[in-house]
Amino acid sequence: MKKEIKRIAVLTGGGDCSGLNAVIRAVVKSAILKYNYEVIGFMGGYHGLYTNDYIKLDLKTVAGIFHQGGTILKMSNKDNLFNFKTVDEKGKVVYKDVSDVAIENLKKLNIDALIIIGGDGTLTSARDFARKGVNVVGIPKTIDNDVPATEITFGYRTALDHIMLSLDALHTTAFSHDRVMILEVMGRNAGWLALEGGIAGSADVILIPEIPYDVKSIAQTVFDRYNRGSKFTIICVSEGAKPVDGDVTIKKIDTDSPDSIKLGGVGDILAAKLEKVIKPVTGQDIRVTTLGYIQRGGVTNTFDRVLGTKYGAYSVDMIARNEFGRMVIIQNDRMDSVRIEEVVGSGKTGQTSSGGARIVNPHGDLVNAARDIGITFGD
Repeated sequence: MKKEIKRIAVLTGGGDCSGLNAVIRAVVKSAILKYNYEVIGFMGGYHGLYTNDYIKLDLKTVAGIFHQGGTILKMSNKDNLFNFKTVDEKGKVVYKDVSDVAIENLKKLNIDALIIIGGDGTLTSARDFARKGVNVVGIPKTIDNDVPATEITFGYRTALDHIMLSLDALHTTAFSHDRVMILEVMGRNAGWLALEGGIAGSADVILIPEIPYDVKSIAQTVFDRYNRGSKFTIICVSEGAKPVDGDVTIKKIDTDSPDSIKLGGVGDILAAKLEKVIKPVTGQDIRVTTLGYIQRGGVTNTFDRVLGTKYGAYSVDMIARNEFGRMVIIQNDRMDSVRIEEVVGSGKTGQTSSGGARIVNPHGDLVNAARDIGITFGD
């Protein structure tokens, strides 16, 4: 028997990206105009669900937000309500399950279904809430484009635009000074951003997590280009890239975050090693640019506005059909859904797990096409 839906809620968790507001807008407009549902939004992700911090979402609220990056609902990646950081009466930090508080808030507000937008960690908690009887629909979110089961996530294409434009800008100064320019981009476990952004931005070398690199091989590419008259080289490196004889570059350990290991600095490490080999031979300097959070922000591009709309509208259709405990996906350019456990795994409650990230195939068509036009991968 289908549950009658009258009031729904939505929250955004994890890191921000372009297209989130497009999703929120589609959820609200579809819910109100197609189904006559009431909609509220919890502020700051799961933290707002815990503290009962919410706003009413109506047609006026979402007017004019379509193009904006980020999220009007704000977000947090530090609030796992199944393993929540608290301080006891003795001042000692302890972690405990406070999910029942969130569930009670949903009941008090008469929420019939909850749309949760996020990546692995956020969706793991969505799985856990579904296990406790909450009517959950998940929407995948990451600029890394590595969520399994779906072909593409919103925010990815806008991030690619930022990478492409940055590489375009670096070309002019690289050419003017005969330099080797390194652009470090995001991509913890999957190299989609560096790969597609690098191809679009005419990078000469692309380094991704899926293909370990050798500094000598990269240096040889620089020498080959120099000897044939191209006295500059552009390198696009994913933050998760690693050498054949080493591991990823860790920037810091943040014990206050679910993802405690923060990557960063591979561009600087690579530059230091590469300059020792190259400069004595060609005299070339190496400069590094870390694109960082620029990839997450800015005006949402056309593709992500449309994609976010498709995700948001379909999630409301799922609610109307009582399809809960599932995540919206796109396969073969068609909207569909899968059980959330197929995406994040069926691990223990409160523990982030993964069903296997969607990574680059080192022997796939995209890598092969890049190699065909002379791009090297440092292997």
